[in-house]
Amino acid sequence: MVVDDQQMVREGFAALLGAQPDIEVVGQAADGVEAVALVRSQRPDLVLMDIRMPRMDGLAATPLVVAEGTRVLMLTTFDLDEYVYAALRAGASGFLLKDAPAAELVHAVRVVAAGEALLAPSVTRKLIEEFARRPDQQRTAPPSLGGLTARETEVLALIAQGLSNQEIAARLVVAEQTVKTHVGRILAKLDLRDRAQAVVVAYESGLVTPGSA
Repeated sequence: MVVDDQQMVREGFAALLGAQPDIEVVGQAADGVEAVALVRSQRPDLVLMDIRMPRMDGLAATPLVVAEGTRVLMLTTFDLDEYVYAALRAGASGFLLKDAPAAELVHAVRVVAAGEALLAPSVTRKLIEEFARRPDQQRTAPPSLGGLTARETEVLALIAQGLSNQEIAARLVVAEQTVKTHVGRILAKLDLRDRAQAVVVAYESGLVTPGSA
């Protein structure tokens, strides 16, 4: 489903995605209110969600959409740190700017619909910068973080630094499948949906701090 208050933008994205052999666009909405209602009736796998919209914006609509079991890929013209952070906290599994190439958008939809998080290094940097602006924030590790093994904690920290499974495998000198297994266990133990949530938890818990490497 494509959600954007600008009709030309909305229809353009719908046409682009609908032309793909493996993607079906089941609906379009002009604001968050329409989006939530359509999600409940159409049950899409993914919503391509604009952030700034009338009546109900994308940040307000995202938790309601995620609660229905639908993933959200945020798309906006506003490359601002507070939007990136708020979108991830709201439950979005990905974040792209509207000026991204068409191929990148299509790839993003496929990645997020497949159950993965799309967290580009640029987005990870913005998340880090958000915490860097609030160095005195009191952070308490959630109790479940203590249930991770030493290796899982290490993998979580590397995820929070924006590394891919392949990069983590190279860093730890292990097989990529081993990293995938660790990531799966981390998400299960912390009751997280995807890597995007894992990054937020890592920083909010204080496991990783801005500037650490």
